[in-house]
Amino acid sequence: MLLDLLKQYNVVLASNSPRRKELLADLGINFEVRTIKGIDESYPHDLPVLEIAEYISRKKAHSYRAEMAPGELIITADTVVILGDDVLGKPADNDDARRMLRELSGKTHKVVTGVTIVTAETTRSFSAISDVEFAELSDEDIDYYVNNYHPLDKAGAYGIQEWIGCMGVRNINGSFYNVMGLPLHRLYTELNTMLNEK
Repeated sequence: MLLDLLKQYNVVLASNSPRRKELLADLGINFEVRTIKGIDESYPHDLPVLEIAEYISRKKAHSYRAEMAPGELIITADTVVILGDDVLGKPADNDDARRMLRELSGKTHKVVTGVTIVTAETTRSFSAISDVEFAELSDEDIDYYVNNYHPLDKAGAYGIQEWIGCMGVRNINGSFYNVMGLPLHRLYTELNTMLNEK
């Protein structure tokens, strides 16, 4: 069983995200959270949009690998929201959040989470993609969400687990947890495969 295999490692979640912390705990994995400030999250401008999240997760992993202790297994992740060919990151301010939500209203967009798993012996990366369809959002809906929730720390200016997801998301094709920031089934499967290959 994966949880038994993981007992040989000190598992580290390299993320500030409270949602990723909550989701990884839901898998029953014992872990600690560690963050490094100032990691460069830039990417080549000619990189295909569906590859950006995985590219950034690998850059994060490279930064943490330099400070790895023996017996550690480090998980890094990055989530991007893609509308057409445009990448919607975290909004700069409330007005930027309103702009993003107006763009997403009535349309289907992609949420891509890239994950990298690092041990002393190996590095494994993957991406998960979910399609999310929003219903039409009124300006009143958008204002209520921006004024009462915390869109500034979320790619695309929304959390699917919050009010706007409950009332505004019409359909999801793919993992709900991926949209939250960590594709749990895929992560569990990749960890299981990786540790059984040893």
